[in-house]
Amino acid sequence: MLLTIDIGNTHIVLGLMKKDQVIWSFRMTTQQARTSDEYGVTIIQMLHSNGIDVKDIEDVIVCSVVPNVMFSLKNSIIRYLGKMPYIVGEGLKVGIAIRTDNPRAVGADRIVNSVAAFNIYGGPCMAIDFGTSTTYDITNEKGEFIGGLITPGIGISAEVMSQRAAQLPVIEIKKPKSILDCKNTVASMQGGLVYGYIGQVEYIVKKAKEALGNNMTIISTGGLGRIIQSETDMIDLHDKYLTHKGLQIIYDKNKKEEL
Repeated sequence: MLLTIDIGNTHIVLGLMKKDQVIWSFRMTTQQARTSDEYGVTIIQMLHSNGIDVKDIEDVIVCSVVPNVMFSLKNSIIRYLGKMPYIVGEGLKVGIAIRTDNPRAVGADRIVNSVAAFNIYGGPCMAIDFGTSTTYDITNEKGEFIGGLITPGIGISAEVMSQRAAQLPVIEIKKPKSILDCKNTVASMQGGLVYGYIGQVEYIVKKAKEALGNNMTIISTGGLGRIIQSETDMIDLHDKYLTHKGLQIIYDKNKKEEL
């Protein structure tokens, strides 16, 4: 089995892949102060609690947008799992061309999502990742990543409202039954966030399709992606494990070339 690790600004998500399917996943907060022992013990405990033997893990592949955690995490994998992890961005071939001004500056998660979207769903396609930030990543029909957009995530937007406005509370992110049901502060904030975000998504997708054609497949992923995807017909499907599937594809490509 392959252990895939996606390190984001808010969470570290681990997935266990078997025959191209995620059979187990675990999420922990991204804390830069963790030691390699803390990472290692946590990972081992989570595996054991789910009946997974460390010996069954054949390899580990990581993508990260948080450089400061990589030293400790990498050492924890080596020490506790006995594996030298594959790390996206450190000499791995990804199988798609990066057609941007500075390919090295593109986040590893964006590349991995685009690899998965193109290989699984074909091009042209757009992968929308609803994470700490929301990323809109476009791959054309040739399998070339040609850029995209980055916007504040819906969670960040909610936090900023409550932090910067004295009379606005912390809220749960959910859609009111109707835009006419926003009759109190909490409902008004919830409606503004969700309806506003749906509008953002639909406009960006519309402009992307005007540029590349209406045959573009739109895939959402990320923690809050299901909420938005269920409220608009502009997103074709939601793939919860898109990043982990992309890591599996990149791993398979590089492992095959090693043999």
